Amino acid sequence: MLLTTIGLWSLNLTVSRYILTHGFQPLAYATVRYGLAVVVFVAITYLVERSLRVERRDLALIAGAAAFVYVNQIGFVYALDRASASVLGLILGATPIFAALAGLAFRTETLPPRFWAGALLSFGGVGLVAVGAGGKISGDLGGVLLGVITAATWAGYSILVAQLMRRYSATRISAVVLGSAWVLIALTAAPQMSSQDWHLGSEIWALLLFATAGPLVLTNELWFRSLDRIGPARATLAANLQPFLAAAIAVVLLSETLDPVELAGGALIAAGILVARRRRPATPVATPPSE
Repeated sequence: MLLTTIGLWSLNLTVSRYILTHGFQPLAYATVRYGLAVVVFVAITYLVERSLRVERRDLALIAGAAAFVYVNQIGFVYALDRASASVLGLILGATPIFAALAGLAFRTETLPPRFWAGALLSFGGVGLVAVGAGGKISGDLGGVLLGVITAATWAGYSILVAQLMRRYSATRISAVVLGSAWVLIALTAAPQMSSQDWHLGSEIWALLLFATAGPLVLTNELWFRSLDRIGPARATLAANLQPFLAAAIAVVLLSETLDPVELAGGALIAAGILVARRRRPATPVATPPSE
């Protein structure tokens, strides 16, 4: 289940990049994809639990998580629109570092000295990726910055969702939080939705259905079942492979290229995660809505 999840997450960057370069406007894509996913999550939750009710004390957490998802999706679709999937994959490798920093900000983490050494290595790697991308097609550097925003907002979302998971199922959280975020995305996307050409061909629509059903809906169930069976520490460590697998898939399927500077940056990001990794179990990183 864990390997299937990592594989689907990795493939999603390439699929989404292809969709965005073949006619779908970024916010229109996010609106349609998330709208379909929310319908599925709501249906599953009602079928299994018969309720979407959440306690009033959790409304602030839900609002905060929805805000993170909203910014995350804006960053994700525009990062893929402006930069290559392989570059974004490398940038997302720094997500565990951002997750630890978010935990420090929310006072759920205490960070040992070696974390800061690992953080410096990872952020140095992000800098190298930015330098390598900045010398290519115009806009790639902006895509790198949006990728950093994507990683950082996903980390903040994970911290808030970890608290909600103590009281609610993964599907109920997804239905409520993603549903709230979808309203914000749809409002922002109104101009693009009205100007979007919907005659995109069966291939693009089939890929959109895959990007919704696989990396967004199915992985939600598989990821949390994996956490239950093998524990968050082992699952999260294995999930660290996903960004680098995503970069490799994009290079193969989209014929993208990574220059030596970007590859060195990816290696530094990975080294930083290994250095910063704590011995005690980490707070699990939730299923990424950005993917």
